[in-house]
Amino acid sequence: MSTASQSWNTAPAIPIASATAETGLWYALLTQARHEKVIAQRLRERGVSVFLPLLTQVHRWSDRKKTVELPLFSCYVFAKLLPTSEGRLTALRIDGVYSLVGRPGEGTPIPTEQIDAVRRVIEERLPWQSHTFLEIGQRVRIRSGALEGVEGILVSRHGESTLVVSIAVIQRSLAVRIQGYDVEAA
Repeated sequence: MSTASQSWNTAPAIPIASATAETGLWYALLTQARHEKVIAQRLRERGVSVFLPLLTQVHRWSDRKKTVELPLFSCYVFAKLLPTSEGRLTALRIDGVYSLVGRPGEGTPIPTEQIDAVRRVIEERLPWQSHTFLEIGQRVRIRSGALEGVEGILVSRHGESTLVVSIAVIQRSLAVRIQGYDVEAA
């Protein structure tokens, strides 16, 4: 039996100079379980910009402990693809990629702001927890501090203000405490 503690892996993103990086749209790729890192590497080898947020966990067994990096959103890799059939096929031809998330055969583009919001939470190494996906609620923007400009849904949990940052296409969210941050309606 193992126990785990977690922290963020903030490995710097490797910029890739390609037409995809400038003109592409972000898509979520549904992948085979526990193959996310390999798929991300194969996409990078093909010149595709990839976002795979990882968290570092220490797993402890009775006889040893080991540090492992796990995807924040298991079975998903985010890729910036050209919004053409050829652009989408670049990703779909990789072993272990099941489909684009969203419209069948086309996928649904993810707004860059949602990818950037998750990236900012990771870079700031703020305490977080998984949160159920929300579509209703007050959408807010943080006006100052380390998360200035990040938008999400404001919720109250145990008397504390929490910002829920969501990626709608995969219906996954992160909740981060924003006590003391100045927020405004988005």
